[in-house]
Amino acid sequence: MGSERHLWRSMLYIPGSNARALEKARSLPTDAIIFDLEDAVAPDAKADARIALAEALTTGGYGSRARVARINALDTEWARDDLSALAGASPDGILLPKVDGAADIATLSGMMDQTDLGGTAIWAMMETPRGILNALAIADAPGMQGFVIGTNDLAKDLHLPEGTGRASMRMALQTCVLAARAAGIACVDGVYNAFKDDDGLRGECDDGRALGMDGKSLIHPAQLEIANAAFAPNETEVALARRQIAAFAEAEAAGQGVAVLDGRIVENLHVATARATLAKAEAIAETTQ
Repeated sequence: MGSERHLWRSMLYIPGSNARALEKARSLPTDAIIFDLEDAVAPDAKADARIALAEALTTGGYGSRARVARINALDTEWARDDLSALAGASPDGILLPKVDGAADIATLSGMMDQTDLGGTAIWAMMETPRGILNALAIADAPGMQGFVIGTNDLAKDLHLPEGTGRASMRMALQTCVLAARAAGIACVDGVYNAFKDDDGLRGECDDGRALGMDGKSLIHPAQLEIANAAFAPNETEVALARRQIAAFAEAEAAGQGVAVLDGRIVENLHVATARATLAKAEAIAETTQ
């Protein structure tokens, strides 16, 4: 399915049961919305939540924001009803929690084919040890568009002490990025729970970008500005990209296969990265117009 069509700097969780949040999300500067029918909705509220979400999606008004619905896990009594309720609402993607392997994606795809959701993009929550170990097979599954890493559940399953930090799950994070890049899909980092801690969030966003993540999943609108900035090319990066492209073009015109800029070699691979940087900057500029 691929991830080329959209920015994924920020993916904001919105409870499917919260009418006010469903309305407010229409005006928030997030690249994508994860409409949650799972953890954010109590068992006795799930039926009403899926109906409310279907109505909100049908009403529309979310603009260019990608609309991804997180359904309940396949081994629950609610998953099939979630899909049935969403069938006529045309979400952009379905996010499946607790994915352990490619078989889970195949099962979901089969269930979606039985509704009007056939062909809708699939996202996988990467939040179990088995899922991490099967990351490449999951990423390669037909219909996949991206990973959202569930760091809270993963930390629980790994028996990590409270406050351990990301170092203990670094291998899992890198495995997800590697698998996503191999399959050509998106990889979005896990949430930062302390939504009033701007410095902590900024640090995690910078770390996620350094690992190669496309963006950050978020639990509060107050986190959007920091995440959007962290996963966007800054002015220095954009300027360097333009200079690299120009230097390489000049070298090619002179019959040379490489260029030298600021004492560093510039090759085809650097130009490809530079063009991707400019394309992302242009896409971001279009969303803010």
